Amino acid sequence: MPVPLYQAKAEFFRMLGHPVRIRVLELLQAGPTPVRELLAELDVEPSSLSQQLAVLRRSGLVTSTREGSTVVYALAGADVAELLRTARRILTELLADQGMLLAELRAAR
Repeated sequence: MPVPLYQAKAEFFRMLGHPVRIRVLELLQAGPTPVRELLAELDVEPSSLSQQLAVLRRSGLVTSTREGSTVVYALAGADVAELLRTARRILTELLADQGMLLAELRAAR
């Protein structure tokens, strides 16, 4: 029996629900990046980064290529970058709304 679309979407968003994975995707928006550069930007152990990159690779959001002894990761497509931009826009709007509500609450004192 096929998985319902809403369940597949929930699994997808659950997969994105890790801060290291989100940060890796953000860093890869600048272009293909060697693992050593990702490690330099992230405050995680190499084994943890490797685990998170494997999840992203299995999900199809990133690709990896080997250049000699260096592994380079890249976003699998422009849709991934667009998803991150959309999430940023939504968050910005939500936080702006919360900021206005906070200002109203403070003014009502």
